[in-house]
Amino acid sequence: MQGLKDKNVLITGGTAGIGQATAVRFAGEGAHVAINYRKTPEDAKETEEQVQQCIRQVGEFGVKHALVQGDVSDEQQVQAMFEDAIAKLGHIDILINNAGIQIQKPSEQMTSEEINKVLDVNLKGAFYCGQAAIRHFLDREMPGVIINISSVHQIIPKPGFIGYSMSKGGMQNLTRTLALEYADRGIRVNGIGPGATITPMNKSWADDPEKAKDILQHIPLGRAGIADEMGAAATFLASDDASYITGQTLFVDGGITLYPDFRNAWSSD
Repeated sequence: MQGLKDKNVLITGGTAGIGQATAVRFAGEGAHVAINYRKTPEDAKETEEQVQQCIRQVGEFGVKHALVQGDVSDEQQVQAMFEDAIAKLGHIDILINNAGIQIQKPSEQMTSEEINKVLDVNLKGAFYCGQAAIRHFLDREMPGVIINISSVHQIIPKPGFIGYSMSKGGMQNLTRTLALEYADRGIRVNGIGPGATITPMNKSWADDPEKAKDILQHIPLGRAGIADEMGAAATFLASDDASYITGQTLFVDGGITLYPDFRNAWSSD
């Protein structure tokens, strides 16, 4: 992709799944990568293994790379994370807002704490990081790129995951609003809407043949996506090849947003 070599990229939630694949993709294009991770006592071992795997893959391309810790739902930690990334790489050209969680529960049983937890990470976290990136771009008086990893569920309801659907719906207008507000400052903001994708977050259905069959029947291309395909979309939108694109969400979904249940012609006659 044009214009990515020697650019500095910060990827939140970058040690596994789409984040990890995106980090490796950017490194393969010659970009330097800061990989954010959130490490708590309960997930320390798993996180450490993911971090080391990601670092090994990125390091194979010979680019600069750094680990930056921080919980994106905490505004102060976001600021510290940016300061750490800037100190290690020099500056940031591209932000990938990838960190996200979901909680499955019938809507009538969701607690305010659970709703807040999802919104704090997925939506408010994306805003905190986007705001920090924009301030950095403006301070440098240089253009910049923000890419928000959203979901097909910003437009397709996801019953049983109300917090996730709310957060991704909000991310659509977060993307559009920031894109419009800062376009004249050379800052592009776009989103990626993954469909069903094989990632650690989706192991519950990916490893279950019956659940996978049920999901795949709704995908016109007949298969789930892989994280590397989302990373490819991210590098494209961040590159100079996409320099005239802003405020858009690119759905990378095998056609799931095409209303596949209507693929066969029908008539009221």
